[in-house]
Amino acid sequence: MTVLDDIIAGVRRDLEERKAVTPLAEVIEAAQAATPALNPMERFRDPRLAVISEVKRKSPSKGELASIADPAALAASYADGGAAAISVLTEKHRFNGSLADLDAVRARVGVPVLRKDFMVEEYQFYEARAHGADLVLLIVASLTDAELRSFLDLSAELGMTPLVETHTEEEVDRALAVGAELIGVNNRNLKTLDVDLATFGKLAERIGDAAVKVAESGILTEADVAQVAAEGADVILVGEALVKHGDPTHAIGAFMDAAERATRS
Repeated sequence: MTVLDDIIAGVRRDLEERKAVTPLAEVIEAAQAATPALNPMERFRDPRLAVISEVKRKSPSKGELASIADPAALAASYADGGAAAISVLTEKHRFNGSLADLDAVRARVGVPVLRKDFMVEEYQFYEARAHGADLVLLIVASLTDAELRSFLDLSAELGMTPLVETHTEEEVDRALAVGAELIGVNNRNLKTLDVDLATFGKLAERIGDAAVKVAESGILTEADVAQVAAEGADVILVGEALVKHGDPTHAIGAFMDAAERATRS
Protein backbone atom coordinates (compact mmCIF):
# COMPACT_ATOMS: atom_id res chain seq x y z
CA MET A 1 0.00 0.00 0.00
CA THR A 2 1.35 3.43 -0.94
CA VAL A 3 1.20 6.50 1.30
CA LEU A 4 -1.59 7.86 -0.91
CA ASP A 5 -3.58 4.63 -0.57
CA ASP A 6 -3.22 4.75 3.20
CA ILE A 7 -4.34 8.38 3.39
CA ILE A 8 -7.38 7.72 1.23
CA ALA A 9 -8.39 4.71 3.32
CA GLY A 10 -8.45 7.02 6.35
CA VAL A 11 -10.37 9.68 4.42
CA ARG A 12 -13.03 7.13 3.52
CA ARG A 13 -13.39 6.01 7.15
CA ASP A 14 -13.82 9.60 8.32
CA LEU A 15 -16.26 10.27 5.50
CA GLU A 16 -18.48 7.37 6.56
CA GLU A 17 -18.59 8.79 10.09
CA ARG A 18 -19.69 12.21 8.82
CA LYS A 19 -22.29 10.68 6.50
CA ALA A 20 -23.77 8.80 9.45
CA VAL A 21 -24.25 12.10 11.28
CA THR A 22 -25.29 14.33 8.38
CA PRO A 23 -27.21 12.69 5.50
CA LEU A 24 -26.39 13.63 1.90
CA ALA A 25 -29.76 15.35 1.41
CA GLU A 26 -29.00 17.70 4.29
CA VAL A 27 -25.55 18.51 2.93
CA ILE A 28 -26.98 19.19 -0.54
CA GLU A 29 -29.52 21.57 0.96
CA ALA A 30 -26.75 23.43 2.81
CA ALA A 31 -24.65 23.63 -0.37
CA GLN A 32 -27.56 25.09 -2.30
CA ALA A 33 -28.13 27.69 0.43
CA ALA A 34 -24.48 28.79 0.56
CA THR A 35 -23.31 32.12 -0.81
CA PRO A 36 -22.24 31.62 -4.46
CA ALA A 37 -18.64 30.56 -4.94
CA LEU A 38 -15.95 33.05 -5.92
CA ASN A 39 -14.11 32.53 -9.22
CA PRO A 40 -10.30 32.69 -8.88
CA MET A 41 -9.47 32.22 -12.56
CA GLU A 42 -9.28 35.88 -13.61
CA ARG A 43 -6.54 36.49 -11.02
CA PHE A 44 -4.83 33.20 -11.85
CA ARG A 45 -4.65 34.24 -15.51
CA ASP A 46 -3.18 37.63 -14.63
CA PRO A 47 0.42 38.07 -15.87
CA ARG A 48 1.67 38.51 -12.30
CA LEU A 49 2.28 35.30 -10.39
CA ALA A 50 -0.61 34.32 -8.12
CA VAL A 51 0.02 32.74 -4.73
CA ILE A 52 -2.26 30.21 -3.09
CA SER A 53 -1.22 30.36 0.56
CA GLU A 54 -1.88 27.34 2.71
CA VAL A 55 -3.15 26.87 6.24
CA LYS A 56 -1.20 23.71 7.06
CA ARG A 57 -0.34 22.39 10.52
CA LYS A 58 1.47 19.17 9.63
CA SER A 59 2.28 16.84 6.76
CA PRO A 60 3.03 13.12 6.37
CA SER A 61 6.58 13.87 5.25
CA LYS A 62 7.59 16.65 7.68
CA GLY A 63 5.38 16.00 10.71
CA GLU A 64 4.40 19.04 12.78
CA LEU A 65 4.95 22.34 10.95
CA ALA A 66 3.06 24.92 13.03
CA SER A 67 0.39 24.90 15.72
CA ILE A 68 -1.86 27.53 14.04
CA ALA A 69 -4.22 28.18 16.93
CA ASP A 70 -6.09 30.78 14.86
CA PRO A 71 -6.34 29.73 11.19
CA ALA A 72 -8.53 32.73 10.39
CA ALA A 73 -5.87 35.17 11.59
CA LEU A 74 -3.21 33.40 9.52
CA ALA A 75 -5.47 33.50 6.46
CA ALA A 76 -6.05 37.21 7.01
CA SER A 77 -2.29 37.82 7.08
CA TYR A 78 -2.04 35.91 3.80
CA ALA A 79 -4.77 38.02 2.22
CA ASP A 80 -3.07 41.20 3.46
CA GLY A 81 0.09 40.05 1.70
CA GLY A 82 -1.68 39.67 -1.62
CA ALA A 83 -2.55 35.97 -1.66
CA ALA A 84 -4.85 35.19 -4.58
CA ALA A 85 -6.49 32.33 -2.67
CA ILE A 86 -6.22 30.49 0.62
CA SER A 87 -5.82 26.72 0.77
CA VAL A 88 -7.17 25.02 3.90
CA LEU A 89 -6.28 21.43 4.75
CA THR A 90 -9.35 19.59 6.03
CA GLU A 91 -7.90 16.06 6.40
CA LYS A 92 -7.46 15.40 10.11
CA HIS A 93 -5.13 12.42 10.57
CA ARG A 94 -2.09 13.23 8.43
CA PHE A 95 -2.56 17.01 8.23
CA ASN A 96 -4.42 17.90 11.46
CA GLY A 97 -6.97 19.93 9.51
CA SER A 98 -10.74 20.19 9.77
CA LEU A 99 -13.87 21.61 8.20
CA ALA A 100 -13.98 23.96 11.19
CA ASP A 101 -10.74 25.51 9.91
CA LEU A 102 -12.40 25.99 6.53
CA ASP A 103 -15.40 27.65 8.17
CA ALA A 104 -13.17 30.01 10.15
CA VAL A 105 -11.11 31.04 7.14
CA ARG A 106 -14.15 31.50 4.91
CA ALA A 107 -15.74 33.78 7.48
CA ARG A 108 -12.61 35.95 7.74
CA VAL A 109 -11.28 36.52 4.21
CA GLY A 110 -12.76 37.81 0.98
CA VAL A 111 -10.50 35.91 -1.41
CA PRO A 112 -11.32 32.46 -2.84
CA VAL A 113 -10.78 29.49 -0.54
CA LEU A 114 -9.62 26.02 -1.58
CA ARG A 115 -10.74 22.95 0.32
CA LYS A 116 -7.53 20.89 0.23
CA ASP A 117 -8.44 17.28 0.83
CA PHE A 118 -8.57 13.90 -0.88
CA MET A 119 -11.85 14.05 -2.77
CA VAL A 120 -13.19 10.59 -3.54
CA GLU A 121 -17.01 10.84 -3.27
CA GLU A 122 -19.72 13.26 -4.37
CA TYR A 123 -20.67 13.88 -0.74
CA GLN A 124 -17.39 15.74 -0.20
CA PHE A 125 -18.12 18.21 -3.00
CA TYR A 126 -21.50 19.20 -1.60
CA GLU A 127 -19.83 19.33 1.81
CA ALA A 128 -17.10 21.63 0.49
CA ARG A 129 -19.63 24.02 -1.02
CA ALA A 130 -21.75 23.94 2.14
CA HIS A 131 -18.71 25.07 4.10
CA GLY A 132 -17.92 27.90 1.68
CA ALA A 133 -15.21 26.41 -0.53
CA ASP A 134 -14.65 28.10 -3.88
CA LEU A 135 -12.10 25.57 -5.14
CA VAL A 136 -11.60 21.85 -4.63
CA LEU A 137 -8.64 19.57 -5.28
CA LEU A 138 -8.88 16.62 -7.67
CA ILE A 139 -5.84 14.33 -7.46
CA VAL A 140 -5.56 12.44 -10.74
CA ALA A 141 -3.54 9.63 -9.14
CA SER A 142 -6.45 8.78 -6.84
CA LEU A 143 -9.27 8.89 -9.40
CA THR A 144 -10.40 6.93 -12.44
CA ASP A 145 -11.05 8.83 -15.67
CA ALA A 146 -14.79 8.43 -15.11
CA GLU A 147 -14.51 9.83 -11.57
CA LEU A 148 -12.33 12.70 -12.75
CA ARG A 149 -14.81 13.71 -15.43
CA SER A 150 -17.79 13.31 -13.10
CA PHE A 151 -16.17 15.37 -10.34
CA LEU A 152 -15.18 18.10 -12.79
CA ASP A 153 -18.79 18.33 -13.90
CA LEU A 154 -20.10 18.33 -10.34
CA SER A 155 -17.64 21.06 -9.33
CA ALA A 156 -18.84 23.21 -12.23
CA GLU A 157 -22.48 22.52 -11.33
CA LEU A 158 -21.78 23.77 -7.80
CA GLY A 159 -19.86 26.80 -9.09
CA MET A 160 -16.53 25.63 -7.70
CA THR A 161 -13.21 25.65 -9.57
CA PRO A 162 -11.38 22.31 -9.62
CA LEU A 163 -7.61 22.28 -9.22
CA VAL A 164 -6.58 19.09 -11.02
CA GLU A 165 -3.34 17.80 -9.54
CA THR A 166 -0.81 15.78 -11.55
CA HIS A 167 2.65 14.32 -11.02
CA THR A 168 3.48 12.43 -14.22
CA GLU A 169 3.15 12.89 -17.98
CA GLU A 170 0.39 10.30 -18.06
CA GLU A 171 -1.55 12.19 -15.38
CA VAL A 172 -1.12 15.46 -17.28
CA ASP A 173 -2.50 13.80 -20.41
CA ARG A 174 -5.48 12.51 -18.44
CA ALA A 175 -6.14 15.98 -17.00
CA LEU A 176 -5.99 17.57 -20.44
CA ALA A 177 -8.23 14.88 -21.91
CA VAL A 178 -11.09 15.80 -19.55
CA GLY A 179 -10.67 19.51 -20.25
CA ALA A 180 -9.11 20.67 -16.97
CA GLU A 181 -8.52 24.43 -17.03
CA LEU A 182 -6.45 24.61 -13.83
CA ILE A 183 -3.72 21.98 -13.61
CA GLY A 184 -1.39 21.59 -10.67
CA VAL A 185 1.97 19.87 -10.91
CA ASN A 186 2.90 18.42 -7.55
CA ASN A 187 6.66 18.20 -7.13
CA ARG A 188 5.98 15.69 -4.35
CA ASN A 189 5.19 12.13 -5.34
CA LEU A 190 2.27 11.29 -3.06
CA LYS A 191 3.00 7.58 -3.36
CA THR A 192 6.55 7.91 -1.98
CA LEU A 193 6.60 11.49 -0.56
CA ASP A 194 9.82 12.21 -2.47
CA VAL A 195 10.16 15.81 -3.73
CA ASP A 196 11.80 16.89 -6.97
CA LEU A 197 11.38 20.57 -7.84
CA ALA A 198 12.37 19.75 -11.44
CA THR A 199 9.06 17.92 -11.90
CA PHE A 200 7.21 21.16 -12.59
CA GLY A 201 9.49 22.22 -15.42
CA LYS A 202 9.29 18.79 -17.04
CA LEU A 203 5.50 18.78 -17.08
CA ALA A 204 4.79 22.49 -17.65
CA GLU A 205 5.93 22.21 -21.25
CA ARG A 206 3.53 19.31 -21.79
CA ILE A 207 0.63 21.39 -20.45
CA GLY A 208 1.61 24.38 -22.54
CA ASP A 209 -1.09 27.03 -22.85
CA ALA A 210 -3.91 24.50 -22.58
CA ALA A 211 -4.48 25.30 -18.91
CA VAL A 212 -3.41 27.59 -16.08
CA LYS A 213 -0.38 25.97 -14.45
CA VAL A 214 0.09 25.67 -10.68
CA ALA A 215 3.42 24.65 -9.13
CA GLU A 216 2.92 22.75 -5.87
CA SER A 217 5.25 21.44 -3.12
CA GLY A 218 8.95 21.99 -2.51
CA ILE A 219 8.72 25.75 -3.02
CA LEU A 220 10.58 27.06 0.01
CA THR A 221 12.68 30.03 -1.11
CA GLU A 222 12.58 32.99 -3.47
CA ALA A 223 15.01 31.07 -5.69
CA ASP A 224 12.51 28.20 -5.89
CA VAL A 225 9.77 30.64 -6.84
CA ALA A 226 11.97 32.22 -9.50
CA GLN A 227 12.73 28.78 -10.95
CA VAL A 228 9.13 27.66 -11.38
CA ALA A 229 8.03 31.11 -12.56
CA ALA A 230 10.69 31.03 -15.28
CA GLU A 231 9.44 27.58 -16.24
CA GLY A 232 5.91 28.85 -16.78
CA ALA A 233 4.09 28.73 -13.44
CA ASP A 234 1.06 31.02 -13.39
CA VAL A 235 0.31 30.15 -9.77
CA ILE A 236 2.25 28.66 -6.86
CA LEU A 237 0.77 26.83 -3.89
CA VAL A 238 2.89 27.30 -0.78
CA GLY A 239 2.31 26.00 2.73
CA GLU A 240 5.38 25.02 4.73
CA ALA A 241 7.46 28.07 3.81
CA LEU A 242 4.69 30.42 4.93
CA VAL A 243 3.47 28.73 8.12
CA LYS A 244 7.06 28.56 9.37
CA HIS A 245 7.89 32.14 8.32
CA GLY A 246 7.86 34.87 10.94
CA ASP A 247 6.20 37.33 8.57
CA PRO A 248 4.08 35.50 5.97
CA THR A 249 2.51 38.75 4.79
CA HIS A 250 5.90 40.03 3.70
CA ALA A 251 6.96 36.63 2.36
CA ILE A 252 4.10 36.50 -0.15
CA GLY A 253 5.09 39.85 -1.59
CA ALA A 254 8.71 38.76 -1.77
CA PHE A 255 7.69 35.62 -3.65
CA MET A 256 5.72 37.62 -6.20
CA ASP A 257 8.61 40.04 -6.64
CA ALA A 258 11.02 37.12 -7.18
CA ALA A 259 8.75 35.74 -9.87
CA GLU A 260 8.50 39.11 -11.59
CA ARG A 261 12.28 39.44 -11.69
CA ALA A 262 12.67 35.93 -13.06
CA THR A 263 10.17 36.39 -15.86
CA ARG A 264 11.44 39.87 -16.74
CA SER A 265 15.07 38.81 -17.15
